[in-house]
Order: sequence, then C-alpha cells, then structure tokens
Amino acid sequence: MRSTQIRQMFTDFFTSRGHHLVPSSPLVPDDPTLLLANAGMNQFKPYFLGETTPSFPRATSIQKCARTSDIENVGRTNRHATFFEMMGNFSFGDYFKEDAIAFAWELLTEGYGLEKDKLWITVFEDDDEAEHIWRRIGVPASRIQRLGMEDNYWSMGVPGPCGPCSEVNYDRGPAFGKEGGPAIDGERYVEIWNLVFMQFQRGEGDKKGNFPILGELARKGVDTGLGLDRLAAILQDAQNVCTTDLLLPTFRTVQDLAGRTCPAEGEEKVSFQVVTEHARSIAFLIADGVLPAKDGRGYILRRLMRRAIRHARLLGIGGPVLPAATASVIGNLSSVWPELTAQAALIEQVVTAEEESFTRALKQGTRLLDAAISRTRHSGSAALPGETAFELADTYGFPLELTVEAAHDAGLTVDEDRFAALLDEQKKLAKAGGKAKTAEALRTMETYRELAARLPRTDFLGYEHLNAEATVIGLVSGGTVVDSVGEGCEVELVLDRSPFYAEAGGQVGDTGTLTLHDGTRLEINDTRYGLEGFRVHTARVLQGELRTGAGGEAVVDAGRRAGLMRSHSATHILHAVVMATLGDHARQQGSLVEPDRLRFDFAHFAALTPDQLQQLETAVNGHVLDDPEVRAWHADRAEAEAAGAIALFGEKYGDRVRIVDIGDFSRELCGGTHVAHGSQVGPFRLLSETSVGSNLRRVEALTGHGTLRHLDTERQLLNQLAGLLGTRPTEAPDVLRKHVDALASAQAELGQMRAAELRFQAARLAAMVRPADGGRLLAQKVTGITPDELRQLASETLAQLPSGPAVVVLALEYSGKALLVAAISPQLLGRGVQAAQVITRAAKTVGGGGGGTGALASAGGRRPEHLDQALVSAAEDAAALLGGR
Repeated sequence: MRSTQIRQMFTDFFTSRGHHLVPSSPLVPDDPTLLLANAGMNQFKPYFLGETTPSFPRATSIQKCARTSDIENVGRTNRHATFFEMMGNFSFGDYFKEDAIAFAWELLTEGYGLEKDKLWITVFEDDDEAEHIWRRIGVPASRIQRLGMEDNYWSMGVPGPCGPCSEVNYDRGPAFGKEGGPAIDGERYVEIWNLVFMQFQRGEGDKKGNFPILGELARKGVDTGLGLDRLAAILQDAQNVCTTDLLLPTFRTVQDLAGRTCPAEGEEKVSFQVVTEHARSIAFLIADGVLPAKDGRGYILRRLMRRAIRHARLLGIGGPVLPAATASVIGNLSSVWPELTAQAALIEQVVTAEEESFTRALKQGTRLLDAAISRTRHSGSAALPGETAFELADTYGFPLELTVEAAHDAGLTVDEDRFAALLDEQKKLAKAGGKAKTAEALRTMETYRELAARLPRTDFLGYEHLNAEATVIGLVSGGTVVDSVGEGCEVELVLDRSPFYAEAGGQVGDTGTLTLHDGTRLEINDTRYGLEGFRVHTARVLQGELRTGAGGEAVVDAGRRAGLMRSHSATHILHAVVMATLGDHARQQGSLVEPDRLRFDFAHFAALTPDQLQQLETAVNGHVLDDPEVRAWHADRAEAEAAGAIALFGEKYGDRVRIVDIGDFSRELCGGTHVAHGSQVGPFRLLSETSVGSNLRRVEALTGHGTLRHLDTERQLLNQLAGLLGTRPTEAPDVLRKHVDALASAQAELGQMRAAELRFQAARLAAMVRPADGGRLLAQKVTGITPDELRQLASETLAQLPSGPAVVVLALEYSGKALLVAAISPQLLGRGVQAAQVITRAAKTVGGGGGGTGALASAGGRRPEHLDQALVSAAEDAAALLGGR
C-alpha cells in the first residue's frame, strides 16, 4: 500500500465518522514554547487548554512534524526520523477511551489489514480501564504490557490537561530483535500509534519534575498520533523508513551520487540513511520558511544540513549532495505537499549556498586542526586539548567525530571529557537563559488563561470603527489579576468591545484613549493578543481610579492608524513587486508595519543592485498611482489558497480566513487594516537594503507623510548645497562635480610638490649622516611633517645613502605625542637585525610602545618632553647593532 493510499484511507475513515479534516499547520508554530511543530496536537493546544472553543467536537489531520531529540538514532535504527507525518484523530470533550481504542483497532486490522496477533499494546501502569477495553476488543492479556510515567503518560509540560497513554505496537519478527514485547525491544515491536487520553488537570510542577493532579477534566479529550513512516515500512515490507516510497527515490539519489549501493550493515549504512532522511527534513523546513541561522529553528536546520554534508563526505561524495537530494524529495512528495514545489527555487538556493559555505568551513577547520595536531605532538602530549576540539566545533562547525578521526590518524587521542564539559557548560548557559524567558512567558500566559477561562472574547470593531462604547471586563497589574488600579499606574486591560487592532502580521498595535463615564481617563499605549482571540490593551491611568466593570468610550488614534494602514497596504504591494522582480522564492519572511514606515524581510541570496532597488521603488509607486481597489473578503482556507492567496509562513490561520486583494496583482491572507484605494498609500520611498542573516535580505521604506517629510528634508539639503555653490538646485550636481575635480587636481599637484619637498629634506638629512662603527647612523629630530610623512621621510633618507649597513632614526612631536621611526638597510636585515630593536628602549623612554617587523618600525608615547633622551637611547642601540653587538 503506497503512502498516498495510507493517508487517504486514514482521512476517509475518520471523516466518515464525523471528524472535521484540518490541514497541517506549518512547521513554524504560533507558540512561544515551541521552536518547531513536533506533534499533531500542537495546533489544537488552545482547545485542550480551554483558551478557545473549537467549532467542531472531533477532528482529524495529517501534521508535518520535526523532532531532533532522537537525531543520533537516525540511521542507527529502522524507525527514527527527524521529519515525519503524524496522522491523528482528536476529540475535544466528545468521545473518550472506548471509541478511541475501537477506532484504532478497526482501522489497523480491517482498513490496513494488519495481522491481529502481531499487534501488542502498552497501557499506563494504573490504567485498568484501558486494559479492560483492549481485552474486550480481543487483545489477549499476554500482548498487553503496562509501562510507567516515562513511557505511557503525557502532559504538555505546563499546568493543564494531561493523562495516560496507550500505544499500539507491531511485531516485525525475530529478524528485527528480541522476543518479549515492546517493553523489551522497541526495534522489533515498533510503536506505530499513540493514544493519549486527556483525563486530568495537572498543577505546577516542583523542582524534581513532579506535578500534582488537581482532578479530572469536566470534558475529557483524546489526542492520537499514527506515524506514517512506520506504518508505511510495515505495509510495504520495507527494512527501514528510507526504503519506503516516502524516501526511496532520495535514497537511490544518494546511492547514485556515492557511486555504489548502500551496504546491509555498518557505518556506511548509517551515513546513507542520514543523508537521505535529513534531506527530507531540510526541504520541508525551508519550504515552511526556516532559513539557516546561528540559533533557534535556523540552527536546527543548519545542524541537519551540516550533518548530512558530513555524512556525504564520509561516503566519499566530494561534490554537492543537498541540491540533488532535496530535489528528489520535492519530486516525490510535492503532489501531497505543494509548498515544496512553490518553494523549490528557494530550497535549491539555500542548500547550495549552505553546502558551499560549510565545505569552506570544513577546509578551514582541517587546516586549523592540522596545526593543532602539530602543536600537540611537539609539546609531547598524547591528547589533543578538549578546548581545541570545542573551538573547532563551536566556531567553525567542525564535527567532533572528524577531529577524533584526524587525531587518531596522527597517533593522538582527544580529551573528549573536557569537550563534553565545555559543551555541557554552553548548553546550561543557553538553557538557563531560555528557561528564564520561557518561565516568564508561561507565568504571563497563566494569568491570561485565568482571565480567558471566565471572560468572553473581545468583539473587535476596528475594521469599521475607530471609536466604540466599551466595558472593562478584566485587569492585570504586575502579572496578577486585580479589581482596580489607581492614578499613574500601568495596567493591562481587557474590553468587551474594542476598536483597537492588536499587533499581528507585522502591524503594530493601535494606541489611543479610553475615557470612562466616571471621568477616569486612560492612555492606551499598545494593543496585542494575550491568547488567541483575547486582546490585551496596555494602558496608563492618567486620571481617576480604574475599576473592573467601568464603561466608557474607546478611541483609536486616527492619524496613527491611517499611517499604519498606508504602510500595511504598501507592504502587500512591495511583496508582490519583490516576487515579480526577483522570483517566487523571494517570499516575505517577516515584516514590521509602523505609521508611515515599514520593514520587509524576504528570502534572497545576494545584495540588490541600485538598479534593482530603483526598479522596486518605481514599480511600487506605479501600482499606487494606478489607484487599485483594496478589498477584504472571507473564505474557507482551502478556497482561499485555491484562489491563489499567499499565506505567510509562521502565521496562524483558522479554517475561515480573511483575504486582502489589492487590484489584480496582490492577494494575501491577512487580518490587518488597510487603505480603501492604492493611491491612499501616498508616495513610497526605499531607504535601505541590508543583509539580516544567511540568505535573508531586509528593505526599509517610507510611505505617505513619512515619505513627504523625507523628501522635504532632501529638498532643503539640496537648496542649502546650491546656495553654498552659488547656483540653482538643478545645476548643483554639475557645479559640485567641477569643484570636486578641481580639488582632486589641486590635491594631486600638492602631493607632487610635497613629495619633491620630502625628497629634498631627505637629501639634507642624508648629508647629516655620520659614520659609525660598522656602518652609517642618523638619529635626528624633525618638524613640520605628519606621522605618515615621517615613515616616508625615514625610508627616503635611507634610500639616498650609499650602499652598506645603515640605520636612520627620526623623531617627531605631533599633537602632544612623541613619535619615532627606525629604518635599517638590507645588509642589517640580512644579518637578522630587526628595525624594532633600534627603538624598543626609546619607546619606553617616551612612555609608550611600538611595533613592526623587517626594515621599518615605528613607536609612539605620551611623553614628548623625553623625545631628545629617547633619540640618544635609539642612537646607542643602533650603534651597537651596527657594530655587531
């Protein structure tokens, strides 16, 4: 059974049983506690936490997931992967254990045709109910095993729903491992489906990770996950996930690149599977908007890419591997996941650039490693320092395995204990910082959940109105829910109705005022989402006392909102123009929409030329002047995407979405506020274009009044310049160019005159040189020249002396500092003398130091009053060097 049939059978089974089919969310989740979507339930988390109520009681999905917790097992087991499709069914207070177990058994045995006597079940050690259900359904007690908290209990890691799990495992036979069930061998008895029963409410955990159970949930739920890779391996009788139809074309591509087939066992087999499996993860991550970076999800992608490249090199693949491997992923899976095709150009360019970069890093790391090995051997030590191995890994991305291998070839070991200690220290520091941020975010979220559990969602009126009658229904001060706050206090408040737009999609939140009927006045400084659909207004009480239940008029700052609308519509126009100009890969990766200005990030691999920037600006202004209609409409998510609406990766959308059309050239899913017609954007001006990360560019621009103010400033500057040049503004560039040319000519002439003067002065100094024991010596103080000219003068003076050993030392007092320069002849240099030796003692005399190697050295100090004494010291040292002493 091919994977397309497996997927179809799963969704058909559950939709026929009343489950709402929900599309996969992107791998980049709308969740501050997650870097990547790692489970099918991620997008349903608000439903399980009670933050929002779903419009359907049961759902099914096939979710793209990425996990790297088991990355070291990839290739070493038959079942582990860093990317997988999780097929799941979910109940939000509808059915529970009985139906969940019955559904799983029916689909596996009757739908997929798995042999009943090969299915083993695990249940939580205290879950008698689940075991009894499995027994009633026909599973004998001998194939049901009880496991503890680590294996068969699930929670989100935060206070909220939790409960026992029951896993379905398939016995692949003695060729895959030991007999005895999943508790004995997870490689033979492969876990394919995990049924999580959301049964209890957990409280805050203690430092040891223990958490109290507060009681049973009023509405129990179900969260399940059936791994497509593992089921496909069983149904296709594949040895491992790489030989299923999900990855087999890529597996063959890697073998073609290596020029040989994958062996049945050994380290080469691991490398073949790592390159194959990681290529799929890489393609999907980039397609969902993740780009290589030094931290966060970008680091996860970079780690996968570098690990795949390293294993390709271990296979002897010297040329590029990722472009071909990811292309095979796209060709194989894009019919199911069309975003792969949409982002094919981006994927190819990212993997090509990253592979070239890492190949250079490997070469650089190899050179540094060779030098470190040489130093270690000369020191007599038998072990390469752990610090060296850590620096190579941390700074240059050079894998520890390669360091160990190279050291072994040189007869050395690596201090891996020290390396591990340094790595652990780095992880602890990173984890501590991350934990602090996460803990603070979780505390804040808990406060919002407390309010959300008992308050209605805010009715947003801001698309049609800039003011509205509203009632304060919730207050938060200092992270705690309160009933009232006094004058001068900062407070977060929730309104029953609000015209204020909450920050989302790059558009910053609205500001304004709230004037209550009792005379209390508040300044609204920001508006954002605390939870999905739950708006929080940050405010300051200007007058009076604010109490829960108070009503009044909420008014948005109309001028600021108008500027935001101009910038947001301009961002959509710019996005369309960037893609049309640079290619479909140049999709938006982030934005900031502020009043009359915007920041726009997009995927691209080179700096834009001035001509390209001019082309973008002209195109945007051209669309604005055409005055296209801006129209917002609503549709189902699938209908919107079929109509060509662009969904931004990392943004969260519901089943019903809002689409914004600008003319016939821009169509995006967007919840932001916009102008009614394109001409209302006003003039658009690009200010800058920079790099903000690997393969990520940023442009900043002005709109509306911001552009007018900028143009007015430029006009004033041009008028001032024209006034200084004594001409009209239109003629200022030509007049200025003539002045610049004349100045350059005068400077060149002056330079020639100055060079001739230095040669004349050098001749006078050369005539003052006195014979010394073993050669010629000059130690002289000069005036009227610059520090750069001092070096020139010393070299020129030496050049005018007859051939033979000679030393010239010149001293200068300049801007309150003492400067010294020493120049020595080639004959002295050939005897191993360095110019720095001449002025080392002199530099200390003037209270400073110097440097330089070879025939010319300079020094400086803060004691110009000691310059004469320093010259005497330099002359003595020069004489000694000339005399061979």
